[in-house]
Order: sequence, then C-alpha cells, then structure tokens
Amino acid sequence: MKNTCTDINAFMSGLRKRNPGQREFHDAVQEVASDIIPFLADHKEFQGECLLERLTEPDRVISFRVSWVDDEGNVRADRAWRVQFCNAIGPYKGGMRFHPTVTESVLKFLGFEQIFKNSLTGLPMGGAKGGSNFNPKGKSDGEVMRFCQSLMIELHRYIGPDTDVPAGDIGVGAREVGYLFGKYRRLSNTFTGVLTGKGLNFGGSIGRKEATGHGVVYFMREMLATRGDGIEGKTAVVSGSGNVALYCIEKLIQLGAKPVTASDSSGFIYDPNGIDEEKLAFLKDLKEVRRGRIEEYAEKYGCTFSVGRPWAAKAHLAFPCATQNEITEDDAKTLIANGLMALAEGANMPCEPGAQHLLRQSVLYAPGKASNAGGVAVSGLEQSQNAMRINWSLEEVDQRLQIIMSDIHGKCSKYGKHANGGIDYVRGANIGGFTKVASALQECGVV
Repeated sequence: MKNTCTDINAFMSGLRKRNPGQREFHDAVQEVASDIIPFLADHKEFQGECLLERLTEPDRVISFRVSWVDDEGNVRADRAWRVQFCNAIGPYKGGMRFHPTVTESVLKFLGFEQIFKNSLTGLPMGGAKGGSNFNPKGKSDGEVMRFCQSLMIELHRYIGPDTDVPAGDIGVGAREVGYLFGKYRRLSNTFTGVLTGKGLNFGGSIGRKEATGHGVVYFMREMLATRGDGIEGKTAVVSGSGNVALYCIEKLIQLGAKPVTASDSSGFIYDPNGIDEEKLAFLKDLKEVRRGRIEEYAEKYGCTFSVGRPWAAKAHLAFPCATQNEITEDDAKTLIANGLMALAEGANMPCEPGAQHLLRQSVLYAPGKASNAGGVAVSGLEQSQNAMRINWSLEEVDQRLQIIMSDIHGKCSKYGKHANGGIDYVRGANIGGFTKVASALQECGVV
C-alpha cells in the first residue's frame, strides 16, 4: 500500500474508494486523520511505515448468516459480523450490538474508534466490534436465546480469552451476554473470560453495568476541574435510557447535579424539578425490568413528554448517551446558545461532524473514545479478575475506574493542550491513543 499520509484529501479519497458507501466509517476515520496526519508531519519517528493506513484496514471482517426459529415455528435469518481491527497491544476487545441499523459500516466505525479508546485506558486490549441486524425488541426470552445460541455456533470459532473478547452494547445486555456465554461454554468445553458484562454468578464484575455512565461523569468532573469548577449545582441534559444514561444520571445525582431529561426512540421527558433518586428508581424499573416507554415517566410525575431529542433544554452540561449522530449542527448551536459549558459523549460518536466542529470551538468537549471508555475499562478489569479467579469489591472497582478516567484525561491534556492553555480533547484523545498503538506496530515489524 502506497504511503499517502501527507495529505488528508488524498488519504480520505483512497479510503472511500476502498470502502464505498460506508459513511459512518468514513466520518470516524476523517475525524481521527484530521489530527493524526498533521501530527505525523511533525514526528519523523512515526513516518514511512503506513501506520495510519494500516490502522484503517481491519485485520479481518467476518460476516455470516444466523438462522433461528421464532415462537411460531417460523425459520428466520439475520446477518451478523465481527470486525477484528487491531490486536497490536492486546486481544481484540469490543462489544456486540443487536439493532436493525447495524451494518458493516457502523461496525467498522465502532471498531476503529475502539482501537483508540482501548489504547487510552492503558490496559492491554486491541480494537474490535461486532453485531447483527437482529432486533431483540418485542422478542421473547426464548427467541432471543435461540438467536444468541445460533450466532455463537459460528462466532465461537473466532474468539477466545487471548484472541477476541466480545462484550455487550446496544441491544446486548445481561440476558444476551448470558445466552452467548452459555453456548460458548458448551461448545468450547471451557470456562474462561471470553465475554465481559457477564452476570455476577458466572464471572461478571461488580460495577460493570454502571461503568460507562459513571465514567463519563468522572471525565466531566476532570474537565471542569481544569477551570476550577465542579459538577455540584449544575443542570444536566442526558439522552438515552439504557445503562449508560441511567448510570450517568445516577452519578450526576450523587455528585449534586440536577439531570432534567432522559429519552428513548419514542421521544424524551423534560423534568424541570430534576430526576432524583426516587424517580431514577422508577426509570430503572421501567427500562431495565419492564422494558416500557419513557412516556410513562411523564405520566407518573406530571412533566413534559415530547417527540424528538432533548437538546433544546437549557443546561450547563450535556451527556449524549443514546447512539451515533444524535446531535446535529443545529442542535449544537441551540445548546451553545442556551449556555452550555461542557459536553461529554456517553455514546460512540453521537455528534455529527458539523456539530463536533462547533462544540470543539465553543465549549469543553470530550469525544466518546475518551469519556465513555469507562465501560471497556471495567471490562478489562473483569478479564483480569477472571484470569486470577478473584472478585474485587465495588469500592475497588470504582477506585480503579476513577484512576483510569483521570489517566485518560491526563493523556488528552498532554497531547491536546493549546499554547493558550486550553485543551482540545478530541486531538488529545486521537494522538494519545494513536502513539501507543503505532509504537507497538513498529516494534512488532511489518506483519
């Protein structure tokens, strides 16, 4: 492959030709390359070995059919993938996503981001992602089990505790991870830490469910501290109502902030009085147990439910925790006009490119590869506990999580600091994640 890492337009032109129609992947690479290519120009030690080109080509993309039988006896078929991007610093590591919007492009974008995210944690984990266009919503437990078991019949050939360690993601919670792990255990005749996010009864880590949501708030705390400020007393707007959003809201409450929104695919609730511990308990039961719609919260507590997304609500802090591309350029303008101080991404690339550009220029802005790394960090801690056959307490896990998020903030600060003392967290995360992986590639030779 010819080394074209001197001009961003030439580099992106080649990438688009090799990956036609994969817009999500193009956007993810463009965001990273815009920082890495200028960095390469000033650092000869990383030149001449096609390092960025190599990192934008997955080691392999596995695509396969998943056939299963629904409760009515009908045979169904879905498509699944595993994108193993880079294992230069450790076994492949990344979640599995079950959602109708899953495509190869989405998984390549997520897997590429995972390289840098995992590198920033300081743990020995490579980058990968997987999933299926199967939709678990509205399916019975039996249907989900049969789908997961069928998927694992093929996937088990390509994963292992020292090869590739999947985890949960959108549509893949404790139920799905349990079914996947149970089938892997039977197929391999081993009990190993091959999936993370497992139940506490069979190798899971205390604090894993909370980790991404808590971690994004810890990162926000670090950002605000650079300006002599804190979370207490701030109003926060949060999107989503899955694990990330719920536990982001939980940690905000614990640290004295006032979260005022939550959302799902039907719309969002705005509670001007704030979501407190009692209301959060209702939300957890609604979304984690009963799998109901967010509108029930508005009906119970007499607040507003609206179709759409919550970005018009006035707030000091914003936490997009739902999915990619949920904040448009217009949404970013609204947030900024309403007095936004800082935004930390709980989801993967939830800001469209135009929105990200505006936010980088206007507020403290943390990209997901840095601020939502808490989940994969505690997944790495789960791997360690599995390997040592031990269990750490919640206090131990939380302490390690806080240290990891602080260390990630430190790396972002080191590589993203401007001459005027400000910090470009996107640039810092991209370069901080790149340097470790690039050095590992160099030291291992051309393989």
